[in-house]
Amino acid sequence: MQEEEKITGLPENASRELKEGEEYKPLLSADKNYPEVNARSVSWGIVMAILFSAAAAYLGLKIGQVFEAAIPIAIIAVGLSSASKRKGALGENVIIQSIGASSGVVVAGAIFTLPALYILQAKYPEISVSFMQVFLSSLLGGILGILFMIPFRKYFVSDMHGKYPFPEATATTQVLVSGEKGGDQAKPLILAGLIGGVYDFVIATFGTWSETVSTRIIPFGEILADKAKFVFKNNVGAAVLGLGYIVGLKYAAIICAGSALIWFVIVPVLPLLDVQFLRFINPAFTGDLTSFSPEAIFKTFARHIGIGGIAMAGIIGIIRSWGIIKSAVGLASKEFKGKGGAVDVNVKRTQRDLSMKIITIGVVLALLATYAFFYFGVFHFNLLHATVGILVVAVIAFLFTTVAANAIAIVGTNPVSGMTLMTLILASVIMVAVGLKGSAGMVAALVMGGVVCTALSMAGGFITDLKIGYWIGTTPAKQQTWKFLGTLVSAATVGGVIMILNKTYGFTGDNALVAPQANAMAAVIEPLMSGVGATWYLYALGAIISIILAFFKVPALAFALGMFIPMELNAPLLIGGAISWYVSSRSKNKALNTARHEKGTLLASGFIAGGALMGVVSAGLRFGGIELMNEHWVEANGAQWLSIVMYGAIIGYFIWDSLRAKISK
Repeated sequence: MQEEEKITGLPENASRELKEGEEYKPLLSADKNYPEVNARSVSWGIVMAILFSAAAAYLGLKIGQVFEAAIPIAIIAVGLSSASKRKGALGENVIIQSIGASSGVVVAGAIFTLPALYILQAKYPEISVSFMQVFLSSLLGGILGILFMIPFRKYFVSDMHGKYPFPEATATTQVLVSGEKGGDQAKPLILAGLIGGVYDFVIATFGTWSETVSTRIIPFGEILADKAKFVFKNNVGAAVLGLGYIVGLKYAAIICAGSALIWFVIVPVLPLLDVQFLRFINPAFTGDLTSFSPEAIFKTFARHIGIGGIAMAGIIGIIRSWGIIKSAVGLASKEFKGKGGAVDVNVKRTQRDLSMKIITIGVVLALLATYAFFYFGVFHFNLLHATVGILVVAVIAFLFTTVAANAIAIVGTNPVSGMTLMTLILASVIMVAVGLKGSAGMVAALVMGGVVCTALSMAGGFITDLKIGYWIGTTPAKQQTWKFLGTLVSAATVGGVIMILNKTYGFTGDNALVAPQANAMAAVIEPLMSGVGATWYLYALGAIISIILAFFKVPALAFALGMFIPMELNAPLLIGGAISWYVSSRSKNKALNTARHEKGTLLASGFIAGGALMGVVSAGLRFGGIELMNEHWVEANGAQWLSIVMYGAIIGYFIWDSLRAKISK
């Protein structure tokens, strides 16, 4: 064990571009070995992967947003090492965070696509959904994401040093480093987790106050909704509020702008259009929109505009990232030719990846395993369909890998849902062309989409882990090796949680979990595979909106997400973003504003983790037959008025505690 070194913070050149001849030296020296992988770090990493997979799956299916688990897991890891008075745990904490953070990315890949199997099963009883379908889709996709990302590590984290901000990696690294310096950051997170957890548990379990507040609470609002198809709704949950804080005001405002366009312009205008025109743009539509509620108009027409916008945002992302793809592939090719399969002893510990020989063999084995899964479990021994399926998955997953990593590196947000929607459209068109249609085609396209979605989600999340390790000075090969274990644990957990949540709440109906992305995937797949004309004109309108936004340098993906996620889940993001702006701009002292913002980030992380975890507990109680909800009260206006009071109270606590932060010395 080497002599303990004093950690004072990241080097001055950690976030800026390096000058000619300048070298970045991480906190942990490349010439020494430090505790990284051991029984403690691996076991706690597994625990974090299980807990946060369950929490992220519940929250993602409920509101359509999967929180990034890296920051709260890093805070917990710091808290554990502080509580046990363990010194020199920085390398171990990186491994805990890296294994545990597999949860959020695997969950995002799974819940954006695979619940659509259950959604379609309600209409097509011949569709069967098994644990193994969900588990293998998530596991194989995650493994491919890891393997495809490793050759791009040096490009993104080292060659492009200082050119990408890596917002999430920056925040997580600061938590880990400040914890090693002796900062006690776990207490506010734990307290906020308890408050947010109890708050959301009371809503989900007892219905003491309503989860959503609507303008229908007043008589005039009811008239507006019925006659003008105009309604405003807001989810009052603590977890969604915390998510809005971390998203920030800028992106929350863009998301809500997309939501406002749909709910305040398009939804009220659609019933005024000619019925024949409406059936032209949506061939599956029957009826009269004047009798539809605003929510029904959104589901039948408006959200398809958002789907088109998201798909086009993914295409724009690939076009913009094409240079990155070529550069990184060239870098990986040179490394492969230079190294062969041996580990070069001259490569510094902090730059040592798994060898290209291992990666190549791993990719081949993973693709063969995926092919076998497709052949036996999805395409039912049809050689042509399985072969076409694996080619589509391999090509798209590889091409979109850099798009996912680039998005994470720049804005900290992975546009995986938009890229997956485009994957589903391409997969559906291709599979129909080779003769696969109907419910069997729907299952095949969704499983293919699940593999691709998880691969892209993993690629984007994994580059964050690798950047954290680069700044701190851990061994990349160790992070890469143990990431596979985190993926295995997370895939098994999310498969079980999705099955429980489907049996408890379901994904269709009035009181079901929203699962907006999965519902969108089902909406895309069904017309393509069933022979009914798809809503191509609505998709095209969304695509045009994204192109216009991109031309004016407005983040098209954020706007498009706002167009197809229900408004009640977008509005609280804006409230949380406004709180973030407020607490970080009250003082003329920049350092104090920063301290307040960081304190708010801890509180928001606590709200997210606590609210989501207690949501899983509440679902478990209902799954076990323990029903404590007061249905009559929760549907009354009184419950909504109480919601406004309680929401004001938790916002007040959030602002008050954030403003109490002091400048650390």
